[in-house]
Order: sequence, then C-alpha cells, then structure tokens
Amino acid sequence: MTITGVILAGGLARRMNQQDKGLLLYRGQPLVSYAINALSPLVTELFISANRHTDVYSQFGYQVLVDKNQSFDGPLAGILTALSVCQSPVLVVMPCDSPLIKTRHLQKLITGLGNESADIAVAFDGQQRHNVFLALKTTLQSSLAAYLASGERKIDSWLTQQRLTQVDFSQEKAVFANINTPADLTALSDSED
Repeated sequence: MTITGVILAGGLARRMNQQDKGLLLYRGQPLVSYAINALSPLVTELFISANRHTDVYSQFGYQVLVDKNQSFDGPLAGILTALSVCQSPVLVVMPCDSPLIKTRHLQKLITGLGNESADIAVAFDGQQRHNVFLALKTTLQSSLAAYLASGERKIDSWLTQQRLTQVDFSQEKAVFANINTPADLTALSDSED
C-alpha cells in the first residue's frame, strides 16, 4: 500500500511571536527536519504544508503545499490541501513542532488504522488526543471539504464525526512535547531525551 505524508507547518505561530516554527533550530537542526526524518521512511510521497517561507521549505527537497486561501484556517486546511493532491489511500499527518516523534510512532498510527474498521487513527496518550497526529483514509476528502465550506475549523469536532480509533501512546506521553513558545523551545532544548 502506498502512503502519503504531510507535515503541517502552515500556522501563524502567534505564541512564538509569529516566527515560522518549522524553521526554528532545535539542537542545531530546523524543527521541520525532525518531522521529515520521522515521516519519510514510511511514505511514497511527502508534502510540507506551509503558508510562509515556501522557498525555504522547498529547499528540503519536498513539494510545498499552500492552503487554497490565505486566511490561515488551521490544520484542517493543510490536511485538505494534501488530500486534494495525494495519490495514496492513506495520508499520515504530523506537525512540524514535535521533534521527539520517531518513525515507529507514526508506524503505530498506520498499523492502528489498518487493524480497525476506522477511517482515522489518532494518537491518544491516555488522557488526551493529539489531533494533528493522524493516519486517515483519503476518501475523507469530500467530508473535510464540506466541513470547512460550512465555516467550521475545529479539528476535534471534525474528527468526532468520523469513524475514529484512538491509538494508545500512554506509555510514551513525552514524545508529544511540542514547541509553541520560546520557553517551550528552551525547555526542550535543555532537557534530556
């Protein structure tokens, strides 16, 4: 089975003083490079969803997708753009700002989707869902397009309307550490793996 991956790097990063999070350095490497390293071994095509600095993102060697409108409509807009161009039955989604995620974590999502009669597998740490870590069937494109066309933007609401399975990561909660603020970047950089 072919699989497509998309890295979400298209937000405004308001809590990061509007710096482009995917391009911030973590331990000497741009954050997006950690996502590329985690996702690329699993997929036959990989996209980076970015609405700013697309020329810089393109230098990583993967096609950069820009949302259909420039109103920064959130992660679902990036997912819909990826669904509209991917050629695979499954799309794996991850954000650009979670450098502790490894290939095996994303493989677990793909396996979870395959083991269930679900349309989406989402990461669950035992207490909360991590809604931008997904494996989903690309047949959901029309559902997502209709949801966004109705003016809705909340990823949690759309997910709960689908046949959803939660993949248990309760033994590895720490891998979902994400970098939203300068303090998050400092804290994660100073911590041990």
